[in-house]
Amino acid sequence: MTTDLHGPLSAYAARLHATIGDGHHVASPLGAWLLLAVCAAAADADPAAEDPAAEDLARALGTDLGSAAEVARTLLDAPHPLVASATALWRRGEQRGGPTGWRAALPATTEVGTLPDQAGLDAWAREHTDGLIDTFPLKVSPDVVFALASALATRISWATPFDSADAHALGVDSAWASRLRQVLRSPSHGHRCAIVSSPRVGDVIVHAAPAQSNDGAGLVVLSVAAAPQVPATEVLSIAYGLSAGAADGTPPAGSRSLFDLPLGETALWTLSEERVRTRARDGREERHTAVLPCWSARSGHDLSVAALGFPAATAALARALTQPVQGFAARQTALARYDRYGFEAAAVTGMFGTVSLPPEGVARTAELRFGHPYAVVAVATDARPDGTTGPWHGVPVFSAWVTDPQELSESAT
Repeated sequence: MTTDLHGPLSAYAARLHATIGDGHHVASPLGAWLLLAVCAAAADADPAAEDPAAEDLARALGTDLGSAAEVARTLLDAPHPLVASATALWRRGEQRGGPTGWRAALPATTEVGTLPDQAGLDAWAREHTDGLIDTFPLKVSPDVVFALASALATRISWATPFDSADAHALGVDSAWASRLRQVLRSPSHGHRCAIVSSPRVGDVIVHAAPAQSNDGAGLVVLSVAAAPQVPATEVLSIAYGLSAGAADGTPPAGSRSLFDLPLGETALWTLSEERVRTRARDGREERHTAVLPCWSARSGHDLSVAALGFPAATAALARALTQPVQGFAARQTALARYDRYGFEAAAVTGMFGTVSLPPEGVARTAELRFGHPYAVVAVATDARPDGTTGPWHGVPVFSAWVTDPQELSESAT
């Protein structure tokens, strides 16, 4: 399932983040995509019906309506232990008569019922985001005849917490180094770092912080930075590309050997060398650390741009419900917080790791510096005890562009 979803979701994320722009923000492309896929399920219930909006909806989803609907049913009906998910479809008053095939086509967990008032919509948002989002992204009015909503939320602790570091570790060229006092430093074990060669933008730095549950399902939060002049859309696209392998913990394709890089300073890292005791087979050991800031974001996004698919979704759903509509509104509210001990994020979309000394060798250590705007993608892991993976494995759930870092709190130091 991961393979089926990753391409369409990455393409959708690119369009969504491009629409949002390069300001500090967080979003859930998955949350918006799932909402469209639920519309696809309803619209696909009558495949014989000729609906021009269905073609536009399939184009926005990046796949045919039947496939999108199946992905939505698989994810929503087998929820991830660390990612709360919910969808709902509500209609105004009592709706009698008309076709009912759309109802059976929806994910079994999708709530179907009468359109709540504003207090009810806000309560739904709070309930399904563990209180992280307390208001629904849209305001209900008497002219609303149906509403569709999705909610995603996670609140995790790192398997290994970060250490702290002086903000000057971000580098002399980082504007954040003088603005902050303390930042995060990756621990000696448990996190993963790499310098990766990208054909499009050159070298990028990658940090992955995992949170693992007892049953194998978890979340990996990936941070990716490129040279300061690389546009946000390019870095986010690379981050989504790297997220495909992040859930498996394998080194990213294009990972650079530190012994192929020159010693010294760059905008993205400092590379040093020292004599050490090492068990490395060739006597050359590679070590990575990363320094990056705490951050948080709360964002609201208008999803009305045609490329995001909501105009088509509205029209397709209206046809399935035999409900005449003249207009639509679509928005997403998203928030995230990244600090020393964990990560939390939510979105509501409405339409809506001493022995004897080893021999001596050489070790190189690269300290990766997230000292300017960078991309973040939170990726679900879903490994099962029998060696298989579940439907959520490798699915990017939240993504962000970080331009506004925060001070490491005194309580965290």
